Amino acid sequence: MKLLAFDTSTEWLSVAVRRDGREWVYSGVGGAQSSAALIPCVLDLLTQAELAPGDLDAIVFGRGPGSFTGLRTACSVAQGLAFGARQGQGAGVPVLPVDTLLAVAEAARIQSGATRVLALLDARMDEVYSAAYIWDGAAWACSAGISVGKPEQLAVPAGPDWVLAGNVWASYGDRLPAALVDLPRIEAVPNAPALLSLAPALLTAGLAVSADQALPLYIRDKVAQTTAERAAANR
Repeated sequence: MKLLAFDTSTEWLSVAVRRDGREWVYSGVGGAQSSAALIPCVLDLLTQAELAPGDLDAIVFGRGPGSFTGLRTACSVAQGLAFGARQGQGAGVPVLPVDTLLAVAEAARIQSGATRVLALLDARMDEVYSAAYIWDGAAWACSAGISVGKPEQLAVPAGPDWVLAGNVWASYGDRLPAALVDLPRIEAVPNAPALLSLAPALLTAGLAVSADQALPLYIRDKVAQTTAERAAANR
């Protein structure tokens, strides 16, 4: 299978290409630089893998939640590559949008073998994105859907053997509910290798879409706090 995957939902830029079981991977600082760096990085990895965009079976990207600008960057690049890859040959390359919190869970499983993951991503504005997933040996099932809220208000999953995975410890680690404080923690962000790992099962499940249906998942519609809100939060 020939796949391209990328994620720009956090401060990191992650890109990977898979061709017949072999992977080419790039990881580096993203954030504001992602919009300029993503396409050159994609083209470089495709060249290393001796692939053209039209050779791909699917383009996989982290659809969110995450940085508003990062999500728009990933979505627009996925759409542009998919539309342009097979001009005159129908709908173009299929696109597979993947929830970033699911990618966090998969990254944690790859790192540690975790099978019950509460995925947590910094949502800025004093909030955290969260979702809980259980691995059944072949695929992830969502135990608690994606939500956003204050770190103190995180729901505690029922049952044993949960681990926390994400990038919230520096900002919110001391504000997590008491029931979560002693759980194992794995530093993880959505990354392209995790997306590639998830892709075959998601593609088999029929979750790929045409480029025009590849949309970001924002969760909330507010980009930043007002000056008054920031002042109130700092009191």
